Amino acid sequence: MSDFGVVVLAIVVAVSVWVGEPLIAVALAFAATLPFRSVVLVAVAIVLAAGGSVRSDHAWNGLRPDQLGDFEGWVRLVDDPQPYPSSTRVIVDVDGERYEIWSRGRAQQLRVREWRGGQWISVSGRRTQLDAQRAGRVAWQHVVGEFDLDWASDVDEGGPIAVASNRVRRAIERAATTLPDDDGALFRGLVVGDDRDQPQAMIDRFRASGLSHLTAVSGQNVAFVLASCGPLLRRLRRWPRLGVTVGLILWFVALTRFEPSIVRAGTMASLSAMAYATGRERAPIRILALAVLGLVLIDPLLVWSIGFWLSVGATTGVITVGPALAKRFAALGPFALPLGITLGAQVGVVIPVTLVFGRLPLVSIPANLLAVPVAGGVMLYGMPAGLIAGWLPLTAPVLMAPARLGTRWVDTVALLGERLEPGGVWPWVGWAVVAIVSMICVAVGVQRGKNQSLHGDPSLDR
Repeated sequence: MSDFGVVVLAIVVAVSVWVGEPLIAVALAFAATLPFRSVVLVAVAIVLAAGGSVRSDHAWNGLRPDQLGDFEGWVRLVDDPQPYPSSTRVIVDVDGERYEIWSRGRAQQLRVREWRGGQWISVSGRRTQLDAQRAGRVAWQHVVGEFDLDWASDVDEGGPIAVASNRVRRAIERAATTLPDDDGALFRGLVVGDDRDQPQAMIDRFRASGLSHLTAVSGQNVAFVLASCGPLLRRLRRWPRLGVTVGLILWFVALTRFEPSIVRAGTMASLSAMAYATGRERAPIRILALAVLGLVLIDPLLVWSIGFWLSVGATTGVITVGPALAKRFAALGPFALPLGITLGAQVGVVIPVTLVFGRLPLVSIPANLLAVPVAGGVMLYGMPAGLIAGWLPLTAPVLMAPARLGTRWVDTVALLGERLEPGGVWPWVGWAVVAIVSMICVAVGVQRGKNQSLHGDPSLDR
C-alpha cells in the first residue's frame, strides 16, 4: 500500500471514530478509497472504519459510571495533581473507573499536592455524576464522574514502574530547586513535561508567543533520550537493540504520564525502530499515519484530545511542508531549514489552534527560531544532568549552571514575544504577508529548478 493510501486510511478511520455511526463510516470509507481502484484498500478501509465507529460508541458508553455513592478504600492516582489558583485537581482510578477530585481547602490541597501518579491512596468520599458539558470536556481522559473527598490517610508507593518513575521525577525536582525564581518549573517542563508549578504569568506568555509546545513532551524529547543512550545502543546487536530501544521509549512515555503527545511520539519512535530492525521502509508520513491509525482504534477518545491533534498536526507540517519550504528557502543558507520547519509546524496546527484558541501568534516564527534550539539543548542536557544533580546535591550548582542559562534564555524569548505580539487583526495581516512571501519564494524556487533542468547547471561550465 502506498504512503498516500495509508494516510487516507488513517484519516478515514479518525473521522469514522469521530462520527461514531457505522453506516456513515462505511460510506465515507468507500467514497474515499474507491478512486484508488484497489479492492484490498477499499475492503480494509470499510472494515477499519466500521470497527472504529463501533469502538467509538463503546468508548462513550464506557464513560457511564457503574456505581455512584459513598466509597471508602484504596484508589490509584492516574496522574500528578494539577494545581490551580484556588484548587487542585487529581484523577483517581476507583475500581477500574476514573474520577476527578477537586481539593479546595488549603490543608487538603497541601496534602494532595504531595501525591504522585501511580501511588495508591486510602480515601473516603462520594462518587457523583458529571454534568453533560463537563463530561464532554474530560472524556478524552476517560473520567466518568467526580469524587468528593472527605479524608485521605495512608499512601502506598505503587508498583515497580510507578516507584521508578517517581524516583526519577523527584530527582529532577530536587535538581530544579537549585534554579532561581520560576526557572526550576520551566526546567521540569522542558525535560519531563512537568508544568504543575509554572505560574499563570509564565503560561500566558508562552501561549502568547507560540512557545507553549516546548513544555509539552513530544517527539523531540524522545529523540533526545534515544540520542543520549546512543553510545550504548550502538554496541548492541540488531534485535537486542530493538528491545532496549522500545523499552527506553516505553519507560519515557510512562515517566511523562502517558500524555497524548508523548504517546503519539513514542508510538512513532517504536514503529521507526521496528522498521529499521526489519529493513522496512521508514517514510515519516507513513509511520505517522500508522501511529494515528493504531492509536485511535485502541483509544477512540483520543480523537477528542486537542493535545493529540496539535501533536499530529505539528508533526505532519514538520515532515511534509517543512522540508519542502526549506528547500525553496535555500538562499537563506543556514536559516533555511529552521525557518522551513517552523513554518511547516505552524501550517500543521493552524486549524486546531484557530478553532480552539482563536489566535495564531505572529511572533511565534522568530520566537521559535530563537528558543527551540536552546530549549532542545536543555532537553538533551537536562535529563542526565538533572538526575546526577538530584542524586548528588553537591554537584548541582555546577551541573545545573548550563540549564539555568538555557531556561533563562527561553523564558526571556517568551517574555519579549508576549510584549511584541501585535493585537487586533494585525496578526492575521502578518500571517497573510508571510503566506504571500512564502508562495513567492516557492514559485521562484520551482521556476529556478525548471530552468536548471532545461539548461543545466551553469556552474558546471566554469
